[in-house]
Amino acid sequence: MARAPIVQEIEVAPEIDRLEDFPHPRETVTLYGHGSAEQELAAAFASGRMHHAWLLSGPQGIGKATLAYRMAKSALATPDERDIFGSSLSIDPASTAARQVRAMSHPGLLALRRQYNLKDKRFPQSISVDEVRRLRSFLGHRGGDNAWRVVIVDTADELNVNAANALLKSLEEPPERTLFLLVTSEPGRLLATIRSRCRTLDLKRLGSSELDQAARQALASVGRDMPGSEGADTLIRLADGSVRRFLSLEAGGGLDLYQAIYGLLAGLPEVSWAKVHQLADTLSGNAAEVRFELFFELLLELLARVIRAAAIGEGEGEDIRLAKRLGGPERLASLAKVWETVAREKAETVALNLDRKTLILRTVSRLEGTNR
Repeated sequence: MARAPIVQEIEVAPEIDRLEDFPHPRETVTLYGHGSAEQELAAAFASGRMHHAWLLSGPQGIGKATLAYRMAKSALATPDERDIFGSSLSIDPASTAARQVRAMSHPGLLALRRQYNLKDKRFPQSISVDEVRRLRSFLGHRGGDNAWRVVIVDTADELNVNAANALLKSLEEPPERTLFLLVTSEPGRLLATIRSRCRTLDLKRLGSSELDQAARQALASVGRDMPGSEGADTLIRLADGSVRRFLSLEAGGGLDLYQAIYGLLAGLPEVSWAKVHQLADTLSGNAAEVRFELFFELLLELLARVIRAAAIGEGEGEDIRLAKRLGGPERLASLAKVWETVAREKAETVALNLDRKTLILRTVSRLEGTNR
């Protein structure tokens, strides 16, 4: 009797730059808000005088990596597939280059990033020198005549010192028809020698309309609807021009959490401690680490906006109303002290693995005391 074949499950490593089930930047169909930056790259490439290294700089989650992969698809496409006039990086999604880049199987593309360790079940804290050493064999291989090679570093901020120095060697002596695209949110962290060898392209935060379009595209791709108009407006304001942050908040229940935080502050000095205990219970378990972080992120951001509104009288309407509700300029010093204390105690709780529920209850107690 024949034995049934043994089926082995192959574990697929997660990607550091993928947000939940949403499309990866290389899979994103349309790039919103960066038409001028795209045109600059396309025109430079079409001119035949393409600089070998570009620093794509800007806040997190605004589309820098999406632009990098769009550039890669265009550079790796055949001449008849790309825009020869240099007005766009768009190519047919069904083209060989587009499909191979989406699958990360194109021989002319190398992405340097933090790689998941299947043994340790975690991502390293930085991009290692071993990861950058993959450049050696990649750059040593030549494709067909006039074929380009593209190296994407996402993000360059995460290069450790040895990795940065190893990358610098390739930037100093770039092979012909090789394009380096370095994605960065903190260009000041990079070696000055790396920055000096790159042409910088600064990308700005998305406007409200652009963010709305980008968020709708991402949500629709996973079969989800945009929140109602009021909820969408709140998320757009909280996202501050970052589609990644919008999607993180939407997927992580950030809207409900923010509304709970705002309601808590708006009700001070009165506190429903039963509700606070219930909220603290949902945020303090081991499985609630992401929501715990999000709670304090949203709380500290809201307090900072309220303090600013109390100090200069400017800000969103609800922030100004909350600043007046919490006592106005005369309470400014007390609110600032609470912000500083909460930020410090939260950092200590995480670093020392202290009780999270205790921290949440103590935080609410501080806010209550400040407003009595």
